[in-house]
Parts: sequence; C-alpha cells; structure tokens
Amino acid sequence: MAPSPEPIAALSQQLDEFFSAQRAEVADLGAEAAMLVDAAADAIGGGKRLRARFCLTGWQAVAEHAVPGAQPGPEVVTAAAALEVFHAAALVHDDIIDNSDTRRGRRSAHRLIEAAHREAGWSGDAVAFGRAGGLLLGDLLVAFSDDLFEQGLRTLPAEVAHPARTQYAAMRREVTIGQFLDVAEESAHAVAPDAEHARRALRVASLKSARYSVEQPLLIGARLAGADDAQIRALSGFGHPVGMAFQLRDDVLGVFGDARVTGKPAGDDLREGKRTVLIAYAREALPAGARRTLDELVGDPDLDDAQIAALQHTIRDSGALARVEALIDDYVRAGDRALSGARLGNAAVGRLRDLARAAAVRAA
Repeated sequence: MAPSPEPIAALSQQLDEFFSAQRAEVADLGAEAAMLVDAAADAIGGGKRLRARFCLTGWQAVAEHAVPGAQPGPEVVTAAAALEVFHAAALVHDDIIDNSDTRRGRRSAHRLIEAAHREAGWSGDAVAFGRAGGLLLGDLLVAFSDDLFEQGLRTLPAEVAHPARTQYAAMRREVTIGQFLDVAEESAHAVAPDAEHARRALRVASLKSARYSVEQPLLIGARLAGADDAQIRALSGFGHPVGMAFQLRDDVLGVFGDARVTGKPAGDDLREGKRTVLIAYAREALPAGARRTLDELVGDPDLDDAQIAALQHTIRDSGALARVEALIDDYVRAGDRALSGARLGNAAVGRLRDLARAAAVRAA
C-alpha cells in the first residue's frame, strides 16, 4: 500500500505547474532554451515515484502518531516533488556515465538531445552535443530541485526547515560520492583483494542507493513533521536495510531482468561492468580460471546475447544469486524489526511495510 492517491496526485499536479512556470520563464530566450526546459519536464515522466512515496510516508509516520489520519500539506508535497526532480537529474547523469541508450523503455535524455541536433540539421558532432546537453540538463534539474525544495520550506518554522534542509543536503552529498565510488569500482576492483570485493560493493550500494532512495527520503519527510531523535532512529533503522534490499533487487534485475519489463537491455549491468555484490559472490565461488574469464567478460560493451546467457548461467550456478536473494530477505526482516514498538502512526507503519515488500519484490 502506498500513500493515499491524493498526495501523489497533488505531487504530479505540483510538478506540472512547476514546469509550466519554467517554460514561461524561458519563453523569451529562444527555441534552444525551450528545448532544454522541455527535456527537463520530459525527464521527470514515468517511474515509481519511490523517493516521493517514502518522503510522504515518513512524514505520515510521525504526524499520524500525534494526529491519526493526518494528511501532508502542500509544503510536504512540494518537498517530495523536489526529490523526484533531483532523482531525474541523477538518472540523466547516470545514463551519460553508463553510456546508456535507453531509460524506462525509451531513449535516454542525452540520446534525445543528440537526436534533436540531427533533426534540426545543425552542424557539428551530434553525439558530443547530446552528451554536453545531457550534462547541462542534469545540472538544470538539480537547480530546479533546489528551487522546489526551498519553495516547500518557505512557510515552515526554522526549527523544522533547518533539519529538513540539512538532511536534504546530506542526501545530495552522499549520492554524488556513491556514484563516484560506483564508477571507481569498475576500475579499482582489479587491484582490490578478492576478499574485499563484496564489502566494497555493499559500500557502493549503501551510499549510491540505499540511503538515497529510501533512508534519506524517509528522514526528510520525518524532519518535515518535526520528528524527535527516537523516531529518526527507528525510521533510519528501517530505511537503510530496506534501501539495501531495493538496490540488491536492482542488481539482480540488471543481470536477470526482462527487458520488456525493465525497459533496459537484458544483462546491461554486465556490459557496463557493474561490480555488484552479485558479481562479488560469484567470484568468491569460482575457481581461479573461471574467475579470470568472468573478469574478462564483465565490462565488455560488445557482449552478445549468447555470452550474456552464459554469464547468467555461471552466476546462478555459483550460488551467488541465491546468496543475494537470501541477503535481500535478511535486509527486509531487519527493516521490519526496526519498526517494532516505534512511536509512529500505525497506519503509516503498515504502509512502510508494504513499501518495503514492493521495493524488494519487483520485476522493474
């Protein structure tokens, strides 16, 4: 169960109104400026609104403890909308880093900008233009997310706004560092001791996804409701392990997911060279020769379907997939335990448990 439809509908309306205002802002700046703002609006379409849902439910968990049935006001909805805009920025940059052609079953943002260059008949390198435009698009979305977040805080008292702003800033720093560690690990794994690979992969999962996707949005929502230290500890104790389960499920889908459902080519993480816990566990179980073969293949952008299938078979037979599935279950149980006895609204706790299951058991 997610937050009631009303907050999510209000969030979508908030985003529509915000981007309409941004289009009006650049109306006198020419077609090229309008193209960038249109690309920004397009980038927030689709998706599960996971971060917004956790933010809204974090608010409800605290607010409902004091006032049963409490519903978030426009300031909370606006802050949750800001998280979705920031996430769009992260995805735009992520697709450039990973050289991804698709996102959610359609062309990635920098590829769309590249195509616009070609269709307009402009001079120069369309690919380079797409990458440059994508980088600037991501930066613009970060700026937009800041604008929205501050808009949400505008009417709140300082004792509420300051902790929420501090939590939001921590989220931004952490996910940026986590993204760099993810990129670095694709190269650094070659000199890291074999026994360290799983720990290093879990470190990336924590910073790049677990804290960013679940824990920090929960805590931002809780801060907006005026949470005390005990409530923050309970939500953090829930959010981090559930976020880890969410990222590990992503890792599994990145290797074994159905492209018709995920919107990305099957085995894309293998072509991109993602050094996930799944790969670390497979390496631990393989003899030296097979481990070297795995290392040679993971990260090859030209892997064909037969090679992807062979790698999937190797990873499954190594026991790595079963180990990761067990770890996902452990994380979900740990999150559930953290909510037991917490001074949080009962209805919101039920929604949190439903969100945890949805994050850990999904096909996309």
